Amino acid sequence: MIPVRGYEDKVVAVLGLGRSGRATARALAAGEARAVVWDDSPAARDAAVAEGLEVRDLTKAGAFSDVATLITSPGIPHLYPAPHPVIATAWDAGVPVDNDIGLFFRSFATDDWEDFDIAPRVVAVTGSNGKSTTSALIHHILTHSGRRAQLAGNIGRGVLDIDPPEDGEVVVLELSSYQTDLARALTPDVAVFTNLSPDHLDRHAGLGGYFAAKRRLFAEGGPDRAVVGVDEPEGRYLANQLAEGPGDDRVIRVSSGQKLVGEGWTVFARKGFLSEYRLGKQVAAIDLRGVVGLPGAHNHQNACAAYAACRSLGLGPKAIEAALHSYPGLPHRSQRIAEAGGVFFVNDSKATNVDSAAKALQAFDGIRWICGGLEKEGGLGGLLPYLASVRKAYVIGREAEGFALQLKGIEAEVCTTMARAVERAMAEAESGETVLLAPAAASFDQYDNFEKRGEDFVAEVKKRLA
Repeated sequence: MIPVRGYEDKVVAVLGLGRSGRATARALAAGEARAVVWDDSPAARDAAVAEGLEVRDLTKAGAFSDVATLITSPGIPHLYPAPHPVIATAWDAGVPVDNDIGLFFRSFATDDWEDFDIAPRVVAVTGSNGKSTTSALIHHILTHSGRRAQLAGNIGRGVLDIDPPEDGEVVVLELSSYQTDLARALTPDVAVFTNLSPDHLDRHAGLGGYFAAKRRLFAEGGPDRAVVGVDEPEGRYLANQLAEGPGDDRVIRVSSGQKLVGEGWTVFARKGFLSEYRLGKQVAAIDLRGVVGLPGAHNHQNACAAYAACRSLGLGPKAIEAALHSYPGLPHRSQRIAEAGGVFFVNDSKATNVDSAAKALQAFDGIRWICGGLEKEGGLGGLLPYLASVRKAYVIGREAEGFALQLKGIEAEVCTTMARAVERAMAEAESGETVLLAPAAASFDQYDNFEKRGEDFVAEVKKRLA
């Protein structure tokens, strides 16, 4: 646990009692603050009482009279589409609002570090797609290379739940826009921006607000090194804003699909090969085509970002290459779960939007595509240019028929349930083809989350292969 510093003997209110909220309350207590907690759910409040936490109704008048600050969980809206009433009350009372990420960066460094040979470092990863894979890959490369590392944030443990870092340790954080948008302290040593595509637009009042939330990690944090994906205009803008000139190697530009030239530090992947350039000269290359855990151009972009981050931490190309080949991949993200009769089965349930599904469709040939669910704003038009490899679509979800009608130019069968979709895809798949779950939609019409959807797919496949 990272004890929160700076609030000794002060009252700190915590709104939201999910994983991060409960960890925040415990970390505040460890730092000798008095944590008072609230959640809109009676069940969550009862669980907090059972855990020994002090519940205070923050909706009542005068609830903030002695509160030094309010810490809110990332899933609770603080501005758009409308601020939560408790947050609005804190504003009116003049009480600062922060989140656990802000507390982490304020509390991470301690006086003990004076005795360390190498100060602990933080690598923070944000972006629309690939940030979980990139974060997990950085962590894997570090540990495979013998470096102490912890993985936390939007993946792994809560940021305040990690162990106090040891000499030379690296903490890898995956940070969503919900987390970077509000944090009052953002000071990573290395910051990574993977890419940008439309998502969470209601929460950020549009694409500009969404990008601004992610940009804060760089503009507010001032990292020693910035790894920036430049395949979208926003990434190129960000890299340009951060660099003092063409040769400024504090900014490492990364790409999948285009060769990056110039005097600076670049890492890019083309036709399955990763290349590193510095001062206009190639210094390393890795063949990614045989890396089973990272299929497709989108994962090659993740590999470039992770490679660049680890190079900035002093790891050599050969050590990174060896670690890439042992990377197992993350569940529900281009996860190869089985092979039978020459047919591969891949679980990419995390492909919850059009952009991530399009990337998955480009990673394989001869696809039997299981898709559908709760459609996101904007429709499916962005997928149409990427359907050339799809042999047939098997559509699930409560609105499967409407979803299927949008898939112009390919055969689409309305299956509604995962069981039926897997059954039909397996019956029709031929050797050399891939049965791919890449829904291009949220899961909430049939499942609690994308993990449950992916687990259902895996179970249905394995049941039929048993």
